[in-house]
Amino acid sequence: MIDQAMSETHCRDRHAASASPSGRIRRVVALAGAALVSLAFWGAPVQAQALNNSPPAVAGAKAVKVEHIKVHGASLEGNLEHESADRDVLVVLPPGYASHPDRHYPVVYALHGYSIGAEQWTKEIHVPQTIENAFAKGARPMIVVLPDSKTVFGGSMYSGSPTVGDFETFIQHDLVAYIDAHYRTLPDRLSRGLVGHSMGGYGATRIGMKHPDVFGALYIMSPCCLSPRTGDQLDAKALASLESLKSAADATDLPFMARATLATAAAWSPDPAKPPFYFDLPTKNGELQPDVLAKWTANAPLVFIDQYIGNLRRYGAIAIDVGDQDGLRFDARKLHEVLDSYGISNSFTIYPGTHVSNVAFRFQDEALPFFSKHLKFEATP
Repeated sequence: MIDQAMSETHCRDRHAASASPSGRIRRVVALAGAALVSLAFWGAPVQAQALNNSPPAVAGAKAVKVEHIKVHGASLEGNLEHESADRDVLVVLPPGYASHPDRHYPVVYALHGYSIGAEQWTKEIHVPQTIENAFAKGARPMIVVLPDSKTVFGGSMYSGSPTVGDFETFIQHDLVAYIDAHYRTLPDRLSRGLVGHSMGGYGATRIGMKHPDVFGALYIMSPCCLSPRTGDQLDAKALASLESLKSAADATDLPFMARATLATAAAWSPDPAKPPFYFDLPTKNGELQPDVLAKWTANAPLVFIDQYIGNLRRYGAIAIDVGDQDGLRFDARKLHEVLDSYGISNSFTIYPGTHVSNVAFRFQDEALPFFSKHLKFEATP
């Protein structure tokens, strides 16, 4: 059975899908497995991500400083997709950072979603205003880091792949090491938080499960890609249309979900012996490839979570939230229920909103105060 939200999206797009070949690709590729079905819940073109609400400015809020830097990722070197190993990163420094040179701060790493980069992520969550507002409303001063993980096909999935590079290691090792070396941080896992939305929520889930030695608190917003999907939900003939692509330029005008299929393949089914894309699609000559689907399933957090329960117990706090009009709420609830079943303390909130409409409010009024409460703000003696 297709999830309820997937059925709603499918019905809404049925007429448009039958009207043109590109629409047909969008319709069927939305059934294409772990990451893609979750991303399909958005049920709208990429531009719809901009339809989010902006919290009003808080009177008297003090200005933060935003630095645009490049961080080299050794873990990204030599990737077959020729993604740059020098990544754009935005670093938001709290008021008083410059005037208190002896003070050190906790750090929150904030991961963006699919098809956007760090710069657009700041526009969608209205940074720096939401961070300034959060501090003005009582959140304790901290450093917020927003790294760019956009790739040629729209997103790294915050995973490790010879095709796109090891973005999981880039986030949890290369980036953290750079920030600790160049800013006045508290270099302690208990003073580091990880938050992400959509694909970034997937990244926070995946990286958080595997690296409790790096982070001490997790805030997971509308996570995509948590569940696997089976071969009976795929239309192999329609997916086969992607096999005819010859270059990345051929994919430029593909529908949202078709590009997401390519991004997922690059992240989860890399194939160094298969130029020019260096990945395997879930079909070959129009036939489903169970081995490829198995690789995608292996990257679904609801499949591998049981392996990391001991890691998850190490977190001081875990929060999950999702909009009541967001199809991702079903899998988000499953994640919460698994944590509950193991007795792992976590909060789960379904709030009024779509996938994107109120994310800026949640970032300002919930995520940053959450880290203000649960991160360690003093150095270890």
